[in-house]
Amino acid sequence: MQSVFRTIFFRCFVFLLFLALGPVASAQTVTVAVASNMKPAFEAIYQNFKSTHPQELRIVYGSSGNLSSQIQQGAPFNLFISADEIFPLRLYQAGLTQNAGVVYARGNLAFIFNTASGVPFNSQAGQIQQAITQSNKVVIANPELAPYGKAAVQYLRSIDLWEAVKSKLVYAENISLATMYVSSGAVQVGFSATSLAMSPELGRSIQYVKLPEGSYEPLNQRMVLMNNPPPLALELYAYLRSPDAKTVLQKYGYATP
Repeated sequence: MQSVFRTIFFRCFVFLLFLALGPVASAQTVTVAVASNMKPAFEAIYQNFKSTHPQELRIVYGSSGNLSSQIQQGAPFNLFISADEIFPLRLYQAGLTQNAGVVYARGNLAFIFNTASGVPFNSQAGQIQQAITQSNKVVIANPELAPYGKAAVQYLRSIDLWEAVKSKLVYAENISLATMYVSSGAVQVGFSATSLAMSPELGRSIQYVKLPEGSYEPLNQRMVLMNNPPPLALELYAYLRSPDAKTVLQKYGYATP
């Protein structure tokens, strides 16, 4: 009789354990690390993707450098959508990714200014230089962590303003925060990604000038899958290279391969 009770108890225990662990095992959350400059475009792409893939993703936005550092420290990301090629390729060389990934877009640097700042809206290089030199502060994303911040430094060097401006630079953690500083009026002028600057949400608070691509290194943006990606991550990775996704990227000012 005791053996019968033990058998029943064991089966009940296994059944309850299955109920407790089953949802965890069967519904792995896919986590995507996305560079801040990509936020408006990625949100639009994700809405389209969800129409055929209703499972929710966990999306983390940040500077490419910070996201890369988190991956190196063991953060459970499945897909890394970077603002450059350097950070993803470093992860690949460290053996943390499935392969070298692909370039999915090329971005553009923009000069931005608050509409209430009195800065004249003129795309001529001389006017931009004047606006930069006359402003008390100029905001850029941290060039050590954010590719668009690095591009801003390269642009300032290309117009021989780096030495004159570097003492009044304000460094934001990522390009979204740099853009927010200007849109809020905390800083009058700065540098952003064209994809952020052209966002309808910012249309009333800032104006922008797309800067010549030859004045900074190409902002080729690469994405990589981490090792052993779940099926949903693989499907998103493929979708980001689809004609539908490319149409959205182009709408936000990106060039696509």
